[in-house]
Amino acid sequence: MTGLFENLTNPALLFFILGVVASQIKNDLSIPENSSKFISIYLLLSIGFKGGNELSHSDAGGEIYWSLLLGIFLAAVVPVFTYFILRRKLNTENSGAVAAAYGSVSAVTFVTAISFLEFKTATFGGHMIAVMALMEAPAIVVGIMLINTFRDSKDKDDKISFGGVLKHSLNNASVYLIIGSLIIGYLASDQQAEGIKPFTTDIFKGFLSVFLLDMGIRSGRHLGGIKENSWFLLLFGIFIPFVNGTAALLLASLITESVGNILLFAILGASASYIAVPAAMKNAVPKANPGIYLPMALGITFPVNVIIGIPFYFYLIEKIL
Repeated sequence: MTGLFENLTNPALLFFILGVVASQIKNDLSIPENSSKFISIYLLLSIGFKGGNELSHSDAGGEIYWSLLLGIFLAAVVPVFTYFILRRKLNTENSGAVAAAYGSVSAVTFVTAISFLEFKTATFGGHMIAVMALMEAPAIVVGIMLINTFRDSKDKDDKISFGGVLKHSLNNASVYLIIGSLIIGYLASDQQAEGIKPFTTDIFKGFLSVFLLDMGIRSGRHLGGIKENSWFLLLFGIFIPFVNGTAALLLASLITESVGNILLFAILGASASYIAVPAAMKNAVPKANPGIYLPMALGITFPVNVIIGIPFYFYLIEKIL
């Protein structure tokens, strides 16, 4: 277990914890909103470009195709079984919205996992960026399908437009930026990639640390909302990520032997969306309460994954392999 605790010394993770503590002790520490937006754009651009550049040096073999299929499978299946667990305590709309959030992914958690791999000098395939991007929309569509199928009969005529939902999902700013950066990185030559390396690589960890400090402050502010709603939701937000993450880890180990790729699959399975899904549900399912699915994803599951999940999965992968 010593290795597991050593993994927690990643400075980026410690900055996140620092932010959570700041919010809990009512410290006035904050990151300006415009700065936070700029850093999030930078992180997505950087990770997309680097992933695309790595992908350009990879052979399009069976592992890439299986990885893409596994990502879509996870995004479609996780919302289904989580929906029926949530229906024990929540109504149809809230169950579908939360299920969609847990079937989708968190780009920030994914980026943090990549930073962790770099800290451990472990490599990963550039195609994992494409896997992450592909997992956004299917979970939202499945969540909407579940709501349409199981909602009360009096609301059956109030159908939700799949075309609008799909368009909104695919046109999400985060998905657009990371896919666009992936394509640009794929097309760039080695000389061109080396030319902007100081921007895409050298300053990456510093910006990530500031961003995670900000996310720690935001996550800490949402903790109270979960406590007020239900212990059931609190426990769900803590334990379901480990169920999903471990299942994704085991499935990924069947198609790849790369420690980095398996870890990224585990964190994709474990993470919950607090950007794309809330934005989609706000328009598509106004009856769903954002005071439930947003605090669960951001206030509970995000810090659990960043502080405990990433080092835990890495430790587990090392033991398995």
